[in-house]
Amino acid sequence: MKPELILRQLVHRLGYRFRLHARDLPGKPDLVFRSRQKAIFMHGCFWHQHARRSCKLSHIPKSNLDYWQSKLERNVLRDRKQRRALRRLGWDVLVIWECEVEKPSVERQIKAFLSK
Repeated sequence: MKPELILRQLVHRLGYRFRLHARDLPGKPDLVFRSRQKAIFMHGCFWHQHARRSCKLSHIPKSNLDYWQSKLERNVLRDRKQRRALRRLGWDVLVIWECEVEKPSVERQIKAFLSK
């Protein structure tokens, strides 16, 4: 199952209701909780370059290295700018990584984030 769907089901099962991909917010967060002013991004480890050493999904392809390094670095910079813009607007932001979405700790992390 896709990580995004797993995340949606988890959040819904926890009893939280959300909107998807709010176009009026920087970065179009994957899950938006307007009444709480909170947003969750579901990041794919490859496309968003998960920096954790234990992540096996985050890598840079060996062929066409110049293209991929540049592309993936732009993605990381764009993500950082979007999170910063959301925070400036008064939103709290949480990033969930693809490799972590099915770990029990993510449920606790989401509960803590949304209950603040």
